[in-house]
Amino acid sequence: MIARTTGAAIRGLLVALMVLTPALYLPTSTSNGTEIVVFLAILAFILTFSEYNSAFPSFIEFRDAPPVNRLRFVGLTSMITFLTLICKNVYAPTELTHAFYTIGLMVANVADFPYSPVRLVVLMLPANASAPLIELVRISAGIAYVAALVTIASFAYAVKWRGWPTGNGAFNVWTNLPLFDPTKGGDVVTRLQRDGRLNIMIGVLLPFLIPALIKLISEFGSPITLSNPQTLIWTLSAWAFLPASMIMRGMATIRVANLIVEKRRAYSTTETSRQTA
Repeated sequence: MIARTTGAAIRGLLVALMVLTPALYLPTSTSNGTEIVVFLAILAFILTFSEYNSAFPSFIEFRDAPPVNRLRFVGLTSMITFLTLICKNVYAPTELTHAFYTIGLMVANVADFPYSPVRLVVLMLPANASAPLIELVRISAGIAYVAALVTIASFAYAVKWRGWPTGNGAFNVWTNLPLFDPTKGGDVVTRLQRDGRLNIMIGVLLPFLIPALIKLISEFGSPITLSNPQTLIWTLSAWAFLPASMIMRGMATIRVANLIVEKRRAYSTTETSRQTA
């Protein structure tokens, strides 16, 4: 009980610190911006603590099947930290921020090519956007997208070569997939495989669709502005992290479906051997 509470508290503090990171280093756009960020950090702490401190799952998936959520947290934290340092280089440059800005520029030069998601993010900016803002968005989008790809590749390595989730003991569908109802009609394996493929497909398309949708909406309303550094950080982090999280979920559910198939096959072989004997 004590170990669970301590672990839940540490997770909650880490998530709250992640939420606070941009506000600690960058200026706020409104007078009450600090209060809003502190409230969101407290809310994130409460939600994370209550979820991991409870024996009964509610909405967080794969909480007992590391390293899924750990990779998600590390990936999102890396995005936010890198983008914060890159944006800080514009307001208060230091050797550290300049180094991250230089690395981001090199990454953007590789990731920004015709029809790439990074190029689409740049194209969604209004026509009157300044050159420094365009360059900052291009660098930030490149860093966020590459961080998302590294996160996905890390989980793929855990599944393919580390045998996730069998290395963590028995996989409990109820605690790790609380939003999935195995008793709802249809074969469990078919549903898991369908959900997994759908998540992967949507996750692959979202980085391309989101900039196009924002550009389309801006034609009929006010265009999105990324001139505020905190808005830029959270917008691009969400743009890169949400598709990556969906792809990881799709890979995980397909892996679980394959494990169920293997378990059924082993059980069928055992039953056949008993009947033959």
